[in-house]
Amino acid sequence: MERIISYCGITCSECPAFLATQKNDDAERKRVAELWTKKYGHEFKPSDINCDGCTDNSKRVFTYCTICGIRKCGTEKKVKNCAFCADYSCEKLSQVHAASAKAKETLDNIRHKQVIV
Repeated sequence: MERIISYCGITCSECPAFLATQKNDDAERKRVAELWTKKYGHEFKPSDINCDGCTDNSKRVFTYCTICGIRKCGTEKKVKNCAFCADYSCEKLSQVHAASAKAKETLDNIRHKQVIV
């Protein structure tokens, strides 16, 4: 499977929501919804666990992605992900990167041409 990097640097192609969608696995959607409900303190339903990746033009994206400011900005700027943005690394990314050093590292590597996406 092709490696898909979200605008913020999260690897979509490794995300449980993405994987459950690609497999069309309802049991996995249910498992992920229950896990994320406990982890994030917000109720997720199996129907929320549908995503083709945040940079995809598909209407199937994880529920949060529909309101994500980073995704909106990247879409408007027509960049593959934030590593390709002239304003990288902006304030919008700080919260995500504080929570996920791996996402920041992924974008930094892409930006420095160490990883080809």
